[in-house]
Amino acid sequence: MEIKVNALMLRAADYGENDKILTLLTVEQGKLSAGIKGVKKAGAKLKFAAQPFCFAEYVLVGRGQKYTVKGCTEIESFYDLRTDINKFYAASAAAEAALALAFEGDESRRLFYGLVDAYSAMCTGDESLALVNFLTFALAQSGYAISAGACPHCGKNLVGQTALRFDMSLGAFTCADCCDGPGASRVTYNVLRKVFGLPCEEDFITPDGVKRALRLLREFYVFKTDNHFKALEEYIRLLPPSGL
Repeated sequence: MEIKVNALMLRAADYGENDKILTLLTVEQGKLSAGIKGVKKAGAKLKFAAQPFCFAEYVLVGRGQKYTVKGCTEIESFYDLRTDINKFYAASAAAEAALALAFEGDESRRLFYGLVDAYSAMCTGDESLALVNFLTFALAQSGYAISAGACPHCGKNLVGQTALRFDMSLGAFTCADCCDGPGASRVTYNVLRKVFGLPCEEDFITPDGVKRALRLLREFYVFKTDNHFKALEEYIRLLPPSGL
């Protein structure tokens, strides 16, 4: 059987001397795996199809869920993401999140195009904010939406509050006295409110706030999916130290 899918290449694992196993994100079938032969050889015709962030039409042949890449037509390479180390790790973190949240056989249209939009935004602008946008978007699409509104326990307005916590079970910011979750900063809360299009304290929208928001998002992803998210951890490490 031969099928054609528009896909984003999320992960490539070495297989044998010259081959790789690709994990692709597709619109219609969610995640799927496909072998690709000979791509580790110099001058391999389909080498581009196994490159990070490749967006292409893949021609797959196989039976059941076992596929091999027969052909590939590139739609967008997102080349700029591979020439800047910060953009590379930010895009890798977005792919890592999609890998954790997508499932085989499930329609993934919103997640797919959300990732395409994130890559495009990272190529041309601030990759850190684009990453925060995508991570929160992907969580919401998977039923793990984060709340940056009033305290879910007592209903108190949290805007302007200096002592906050984050309830991992609810995915929500709370008053300091309303749960025993990890502490959350005022800047983190305001960065996420801005991302969600909510009124926020603009003076608290800072690079440090974005870094803190990414740390919180990583903790929440680990809590919800039990994955390690190494690319996101490395991207956070590359950002300027907190407080600078």
